[in-house]
Amino acid sequence: MSRGGGGDRRAAPDIGGLTSLKIDNLSYQTTPNDLRRVFERYGEIGDVHIPRDKYSRQSKGFGFVRFYDRRDAEHAMDRTDGKNVDGRELRVTLAKYDRPSDERGGRGGNGGGRRRAAVEEAEIAELT
Repeated sequence: MSRGGGGDRRAAPDIGGLTSLKIDNLSYQTTPNDLRRVFERYGEIGDVHIPRDKYSRQSKGFGFVRFYDRRDAEHAMDRTDGKNVDGRELRVTLAKYDRPSDERGGRGGNGGGRRRAAVEEAEIAELT
């Protein structure tokens, strides 16, 4: 698979001050726009992110929806946990960790973001 050609290579948005929900058990076909449509009825969304494998570009099966208002995020969590989307029952929780500053790696730093991602993936493995 070609690594060139643009795609989704923009910098991560500033998510400081937003309340993040972690959405587990996503179908590999679920897109950020699909998640936005499910969650936008509960309040103003600042960011939607579905991590992808850096080589295959396939979804990792979880994502994040970030709200400007914590109450909106909590309401969305209460209303969408267990909801069926694309044939999968969503598991929605308040996120424990923020998105790493450079998820793609290769631009300095000490790799702390990758360690947090590994911890989060280990938590997912425990649940499945």
